[in-house]
Amino acid sequence: MDAMGRAESLSHARLAKDLKDPDALFAQTLAYGLQADYAALIEKRNLASLHFTKQASASGQEFLAVCHDCYDAFLATGFSKYVIASLLAPVRWIPRIGWLPADKQGGIADLQTTADHGHYLAPFARILLAIAYVREKDNPRALQLLNGLHNEFPANTLFPPEIAHLQAAH
Repeated sequence: MDAMGRAESLSHARLAKDLKDPDALFAQTLAYGLQADYAALIEKRNLASLHFTKQASASGQEFLAVCHDCYDAFLATGFSKYVIASLLAPVRWIPRIGWLPADKQGGIADLQTTADHGHYLAPFARILLAIAYVREKDNPRALQLLNGLHNEFPANTLFPPEIAHLQAAH
């Protein structure tokens, strides 16, 4: 949390001098995205997570406006579009009040852009895509991604059990 807070304050300081500082915008996007993940996955605070998701998506859009080929930023926009669209219908209206878009296919397309062209976040985007494909009951595509990740990172012990689980379900 201290590191995220420091990244946030450093990015704010740089943005105070130059609103289009690409490094500051990227750091801000990452910090907000990590806070969204932490709030949702660790603390189980979904509404707080939506707040950080909105900030990460907005920072990602600002970053893309400055750096059109900085494909890692599409992870933030894609993740937020997919997650909001995946919420139960009665709950989905809450994020829309804050103007978060709900678009599963657009979210998957943004994640695919990061997976294909991202520099830092391409592997993470492929993990998120595999999760989305499992949720959408497209196990062959999820398996393809997980097998590729396993080949790229053979020392990672988390991929083989997931691959085996999906193969058994297929």
